[in-house]
Parts: sequence; C-alpha cells; structure tokens
Amino acid sequence: MAEHRRSPEDPTRRRFLGYLLAAPTLAVGVTWADAALGADEAEASIPSLPQPEDLFDLGDLQNLAALPTSGLISVQVDEDGTASFALHRTEVGQGITTAVAMMIAEELDLPIDKVRITLADARPELLMNQLTGGSNSVRSIFTPVRTASALARQQLVRTAAARWDVPEDEVATRDGVLSHRSGKSATYGSLAKVAASDRTVQVSVSLKAVEDFRVLGKPQNRIDALDIVTGRKRFGMDIQVPGAKPCMVRRPPTINGTVRAVRNADAVKAMPGITDVAVIRYGVAVRGETFGQCVDGLRALDVDWNPGTVDGESDATVLAKLRKARLPLAVPPLGALSVEAEFTFAFASNAPLEPDNAIADVRPDRAEIWSTLKVPIDARQDIARQDIARQLGLPVDKVVVHVVTGGGSFGRHLFHDVAAEAAEISQKMGKPVKLSWSRTDDFRQGRAHPMCVSRVRATHLLGNVLTYEQRHTSSETSFSHGLGEMITSTAAELPIAGNYTFAQTIFLLSQSVPYNFGVVTQLLNEIPLKFNTGSMRNIYSPNVVCAQELVVDKLAAKLGKDPVAFRREFLKDDRLRAVMEEVVVEGRWGRPLPKGVAQGIGLHAEYRGAVAVLVEVDCRPETVNRPISDGVTGPRVTKATIVIDAGLPLNPRGLEAQMIGGLNDGIALALTSSLHIKDGIPLEGSWDNYFYTRQWNTPPDVRVVVLPPTTGTPSGAGEIAVAPSFAAVACAYARATGTTPTTFPINHGELGFEPFPLQPSTPASPTNGLDSAF
Repeated sequence: MAEHRRSPEDPTRRRFLGYLLAAPTLAVGVTWADAALGADEAEASIPSLPQPEDLFDLGDLQNLAALPTSGLISVQVDEDGTASFALHRTEVGQGITTAVAMMIAEELDLPIDKVRITLADARPELLMNQLTGGSNSVRSIFTPVRTASALARQQLVRTAAARWDVPEDEVATRDGVLSHRSGKSATYGSLAKVAASDRTVQVSVSLKAVEDFRVLGKPQNRIDALDIVTGRKRFGMDIQVPGAKPCMVRRPPTINGTVRAVRNADAVKAMPGITDVAVIRYGVAVRGETFGQCVDGLRALDVDWNPGTVDGESDATVLAKLRKARLPLAVPPLGALSVEAEFTFAFASNAPLEPDNAIADVRPDRAEIWSTLKVPIDARQDIARQDIARQLGLPVDKVVVHVVTGGGSFGRHLFHDVAAEAAEISQKMGKPVKLSWSRTDDFRQGRAHPMCVSRVRATHLLGNVLTYEQRHTSSETSFSHGLGEMITSTAAELPIAGNYTFAQTIFLLSQSVPYNFGVVTQLLNEIPLKFNTGSMRNIYSPNVVCAQELVVDKLAAKLGKDPVAFRREFLKDDRLRAVMEEVVVEGRWGRPLPKGVAQGIGLHAEYRGAVAVLVEVDCRPETVNRPISDGVTGPRVTKATIVIDAGLPLNPRGLEAQMIGGLNDGIALALTSSLHIKDGIPLEGSWDNYFYTRQWNTPPDVRVVVLPPTTGTPSGAGEIAVAPSFAAVACAYARATGTTPTTFPINHGELGFEPFPLQPSTPASPTNGLDSAF
C-alpha cells in the first residue's frame, strides 16, 4: 500500500473549515485554516485525507472475491518430468502464461521450458476466481500458484527421502532433479507416479524467500514467442471444429437495431456455398463454405430494420447531455485564486486486433462453445440459462465452454456477446458454426469506451492548494459482465458499504489524487445512454488522470513553479515520488529543445504500483502537417521514458512490454484514436479509419526502467501505464503549443477518411490485396 507523508499537526494552532459536498451520497470534507495565513507562503502542503482507493482498491476487491476458491487449483507433475497447469485466467497477449510458468518453475525448481500452461475450461466451482481483468491476475494468483508448486516439490522431496531413507532436509532439488550427498538422485518424472497421493490430506508448506529466487525477478522471454513469430500459435480464429462452417452476420445501420423483415432469404440461401440463413437478435446470420461466400451472401440480403437504441445520437448530442448532467462543484470560484478546466473525451473503440469470433455446436441434448472469454463462468451461466437452456431445456452441466487464447482484448472479452450470438445461430440453424465478426462489425456494433467530460476546479492561496474537485460525467459504462457480479457478491464486505452502483464502486476503488491538495473530492455521474460500452483498458483512469495532470501543470504555472518541482512539493506518495525522480534523471527533464518541441510528465499510482512517464512531443508545423494516407497526422511523440515500481517485479522483460503497450495506448488516446458518432452509429469501420498509434507516431526512442523490489508482492501491471502516458502526452502538447488541450484526441475535430456505407454492414471482400502488399 502506498505510503503517505503526513505533516505534523498541532490542533492548538489550527482552526478547521468544512464543506457539505454536493454528491450522490453524504460527503463531508475537512481542511485547514491556519493562524499563519498572513505569512508570505504556507509552511507545507496541506495534507489530504486518504480516499477509498488508497485504503482498499479494485484489486483488493477482486482478491477478496477470489479468496474462497483460491485454493481450488493444482499443479501436476507428469512422468516425462514436465509440470502442467490449466490456467484459470485468459491469455490475450498480456503474457500471463509466461508469468505463471515462472512462478511454477521457481517453486518447483524446474526449468521453465518444462512447464506446460494451458487455459482452463469454464469451471463453475471457481466462481469469481476465473475473471481476467483489472490488472489483477498476477496479483491475485501469485501466492496460490506458488503454494501449489511448492507443495508439489515438497511431496517429491518426501517421496525421495522415504525411498533413500534419509532426512527430508538433506534432499536437494534443482532443474527437475532430486539429489542426496550420498550420490543418489532421481528425476521428477521417475517419482511423479509414486509421489501421488491416494487421498486428500491437508498439508502446509513454506514458500521461497525473495532473496532465494532464481527465476522470478529475472528477464524472461515469452514462452509462446517462437510460436507467435512462426505462425504456429493458435488463436480463437485458428480453432477448427468438425462441421463448424464459417458464419457472418448482416447488421443494422444503427446500434442494436433489429430485423423487421428479410425479403430474399431463399434467394441468398441459393447462392454458391451458402448453407443457411437465419434471423437473430441483432441481424441476419449467413452460414457458408467460406467466409468470402458469407460476405457475398450477407451483402446480397434485402433487409428492413427496426430502430436501434441510440438512433439520432451524435458527438454533439451526447456532449450536450453530459454537460447537462454534470454534478455541481462545491467550492465557489475564487477568481485569481482558482484554476478551472473542463475536458472532453470522445468515444474510443474496444476492438482488439483479432476480430470477435466464436464456435458453437448446439445440439438437442448438449452444447459446446469455443471462444476467448475473460469471464467464462458468467458466460457459461448466461449462455446455458438464457440462450440455450431456455430454448432447448438443457441443464447447465450439458454446456461446455472452452476458453481459447485471444489476439488482444482491451477489455472487449469481458463480454461474451459473440459467444452468445454463435450459440443462438447454431441453435436456430441446428448446425455448428464458426462465427466471425467483420472489422466493421467490431467498430460499429462492438464495445466502446464511453464519451465523457471531466471538470476540475482547484483553489490555492499563499503557495498552497486548498481544494481540488473533479466531477467526471460519462455515458453509461456497462458492467453487465462478471466484474459487476463480483461487486454484487462482495458488496457487504466492502469498506464503502454495499449501496453503490457498479460504476460508483469501481470509480471509488480505482481513482485517487496522489497530491496533498487539501480537501479532495472526485465524483462520478453516468447518464443512461444505451450505447454498447465496456470496461476498456484502465476503465476511468486515462481520462481522469489526464484531466488531473493537466490541471496540476496549470497550478504549477499559476504559482510560478516548474511542473516537476511542483509535483515534488505536493506528492504524498513516496513510491510515486521515487519513480518521478528516476524518470526526471533518465528522461533528462529540462533539457534544451527546439521551439515547438516540449516535454511532459504524467504520474499515476494504481493496482498497488506506481508509474512515471516523461515524453517529448514535436508540434512543429513540418511534423504536424506531414502528409499521410487517409488520415490526420498531427504531433508526434519522439521520445518516451517510463519508470515502473511494480512492487515485486516478476518478469522485468514482460513489464517492459506492458509499459510500451500502455504508452502506445496513451499516445493513441491523446492524439489520434476515437469514434465519431453520427446518426446513432460510429463512422469508423476499420483499422484504416481508426487511428490507433501507428508506426509514424510511435516514438523511436523509448526507455523503460523497472525499479528493484519495493514490496514483497507484485502489483498489477497490465494497465497502469495507460493513464500517465496519456497525461504526459497531453501535458507535453500544452507546453509545446502554449495552449492546454481540452478535447481528446487532439485531432478528433477532423475526419481524415471517407466512411464506409452503413448498408450493407460489411464492405465487399477486397480484390486488390496484392496491390497493397509490401
């Protein structure tokens, strides 16, 4: 947990002021009033009370929910000397399989290339312990996986000691071999069968001390790296199931529109290769021999559509509703003693690189699903009970859900829409299907991070910040996945009590201000617009922290201080101060730069870790106006330095990759990537339209520094770099241009492409692919 510096307080010297804050529930803040207000400046920053996230964060909630079933995992030692483990979390590119293999190799004293990690099918007995999200997986399973591995090693030692009639403490293990000073030795594989227990018994074990680690803490390449670069790795779309033919869907021209009528289903079914056509909840499914034939078939359909759930909405209409719904600020503006700003963040796509896909084989007496699911238990229950059991009368134990590796997620796979849709199609057609969404489906009908506005007001006096208020207003974020269910199941044990909505709970358990800014309040309000939204990577933090750090820079300028010096004075988190000091040195803060090029810094503490990001942004005209195809270029980040305190870093190389990924997310959100909503649907329809950070915007100079261990347990790392990277880019842009940006991404106001038609919903298959090949 973060350490906080507290200034000594003498109640005989101070009077205290308070506010009854405007908020969804009772909120009271206390602060200062010092007899020394006549001095030229305050003695020290005014301490801020801890916020909920400081005391109990979202990861703590997830750990609490997973605790009852955390022991229901097992590591198996096989007769070939390998260890195998069915991982109950989902690999979507974040490298969790490598981290878990390292844990097992460490505690088993086994070479990592002898550890086999697979993904577990949905296991209903694990309840909330099979949810992948919130940068929690490593943090949550670190001790249980190590314990299972240590127990396996201990049992092998006991078996060898009994066979050799020697004390257990004289049996050594290394690289999968047991040995004794007498010269006796045995491989793990030779004792694997003998060491097996014929009954369940309770045993205890000691885990290795950090100073004894030989695997954990050392840089390790991904265990699947060779398969990835050679094309052997199998993702969801590579899975083949006998009889499961390609399937795609013709979708409506607005979000969540439904079918009124299909005029030519029989004609489409008669097209070459097409086997089936079926109306489903949000479209018309076409099954064929090839995906190309499916595209031809769905484009040939003649469909009348009912309205969707957000018809007529646009960027402008949503923004107007958000501004109307803003919660009021409690502290009145104090003229020159106030700093105030409001920031708008556009919709952003949740689409991962691999298109959404799933295989479903629904029969009268059973059902089987294959899909990338980060909450497979939730999916198993919903598919079984709602989409299959309700229609076919199948009991839950007749539904099998296989979790497959996904090519990315960004939070998209917390939702099982595609798996449920595949099950519906298979049930209606009576045949197995291999469903794939098109890229256009992903962008227009998939999940999106909601548009939001963040308003901040801070007041200051005599060199101190007296109050900091942030009112974050967002289109509704859907928590209809397992994270919402997790909150429900553990609400009674939450320190903030159980009367908050899902969104409010997650906001309170993930957001905090790391500065001593006197009275601090951060409040969320969401409006119920029925867009398809989701828990995009880092959820609320990128927008909240970007707004916060921009205001911190404004406060520093108002008080005539360097941005780093200002942060140094007001930071209350010692770990965050340490990463800042390191990034300032490594990134050479303050070095001379040409006019139009500037540095920016962003800080963020979350998931019990701390990150500092320092970037340099080139906003010179020759950079901003350089031509590219079908897009808006804008500024470029030319250099980035990231320093991460991950508590106990398990794999520095994996951490480096995660930090670089978070950096590119932050650059995208700050400069280029967003959805433009018009007439109830995004205009973006492909990765060509949606400008995630491209090669021409990726900094050629990136350095990641992983600090030595500062705690005895790992922090979350999968998302923690997104928010400070976003903030650092925004702050650098403001310093380079002399104007604080208030709308993100910065190029959102310009549309650099010609949108695909809304109908048919999927563009025609390309015929000129070789013309664009390198």
